[in-house]
Parts: sequence; structure tokens; C-alpha cells
Amino acid sequence: MKSMIIATAVLAALAAAPAAHAEGLRAELRTGYDNVSAAGESSDGVAYGFAIGYDGNVGDKSFLGFEAGYDDSTTRECVRNVAVAGDRTCIGAGRDLSVIARAGYRLTEKSSLYLLTGYTNARVLASYRSGTTRTKSGDNLDGFRVGAGYQLGISDKIYGKVEYRYSNYEADFSRHQGMVGLGVKF
Repeated sequence: MKSMIIATAVLAALAAAPAAHAEGLRAELRTGYDNVSAAGESSDGVAYGFAIGYDGNVGDKSFLGFEAGYDDSTTRECVRNVAVAGDRTCIGAGRDLSVIARAGYRLTEKSSLYLLTGYTNARVLASYRSGTTRTKSGDNLDGFRVGAGYQLGISDKIYGKVEYRYSNYEADFSRHQGMVGLGVKF
């Protein structure tokens, strides 16, 4: 019971904090342009996903934060007649898990710029089809992500953001993404 009272008091204090210094938990949905490159070839699609994070104030204007994200993508490239006439081989970007650190500076009471860096793990999917023969496989690739973004408070609890992300993975695989997001602060 005592833990419940303390947790309620902490949540109430966080909810009452002004938007300019809103420390705490946040969650967001995001989508955007996804350009995936592998072995010198590239393909475009749409990335979409969500993240949960926490931001903490460091001084009056700066903040540090982290987030864990899950994204997926429509990016896929297919070719025909690879081994035999009429066959089809496809490679596509699958889910992308990330753990990111953010460092930012508040420009105004409701807007901030930030840099990000962290770990990402992407799934690459491959499929082959010829007549009745169908095979699928996937591989997980470790990598790092860097980027920058702009976040704008729409209300005390709701924010929007635009973000550029570059990710570099094993096996000569990389991606550029331009994302937009809508989030809520708790």
C-alpha cells in the first residue's frame, strides 16, 4: 500500500511538471521514409514503429534520455529469372530493434533539438520461389545508429517530432531514414 501511495505521488508530480522541464516517461508512434542499401544496391520503402523512452533534465536547458524502439519496414527488392526462367528472389528489411541514447537542448519552452546514438539490430529476410519450390530465410544484423531530431510540444503532454537516422550494420548493410513521430509524455 505504501508503495502504491509513493508511486501515485511521483506520477502526480511528473504530470504537474511544466512542459519545458517535463522529465519522465514517454511513448511514441513513428513512420517515415526508409532507404536500405546492401552490397551497393538500394531500395526505398516506408518504416513504421514505436518507442518507449525516458528523458531527464540536465540543467535548465539540456536533457539526456534513452529509448527502446521497435520498427518494421515495407522496403523490399525482388528480381526474376535468377537461376531458372520464371523464378523469383526477394530480399527485404524486417523488424529493427534499437536501444538509443539522446542528448538535447531546449530552444524554447516547447521545442528542442537532439542528437542520438545507440545499438540497433535489424532482421534481413530472403525468399526464393520457383514453381512449387519455396524457401525463406532470415538473418539478424547488429549495428549502430546515429541521428538528429527536432521535437515540438503540441500540448503539455503531446509532442511531435522529425528525425533523421543513419544505421550501419554488419554484412555491408545500411539505411537512411527520415521519420516523423507523435508521442505522449506521462
